[in-house]
Amino acid sequence: MTGATIRVVLPPHLRALAHVGSEIQLAISGPVTIRSVVDAVEASYPMLRGTIRDHSTQQRRPFLRFFACGEDVTHESPDAPLPEAVVSGAEPLLVVGAIAGG
Repeated sequence: MTGATIRVVLPPHLRALAHVGSEIQLAISGPVTIRSVVDAVEASYPMLRGTIRDHSTQQRRPFLRFFACGEDVTHESPDAPLPEAVVSGAEPLLVVGAIAGG
């Protein structure tokens, strides 16, 4: 799919850093994958570079998870296609900050 406009919901700390509301919309050309979405987030909001994935390794930050259509897709390949409902904009991709502690 080319030319998709998808919706992304960021956790509060990233929203504050990017000065955005609860949801952003991004145009993605080419396959809609976690990698292409994060690439688009970082291109549109440069202040978020390094907050979702490490600058050098490009690995997801440990306390962030990705959800699509109610499913945890965090450990899927970053190049795996996201569900059609996300691609069509019917459902957002959720970037969720995990909570640790005890």
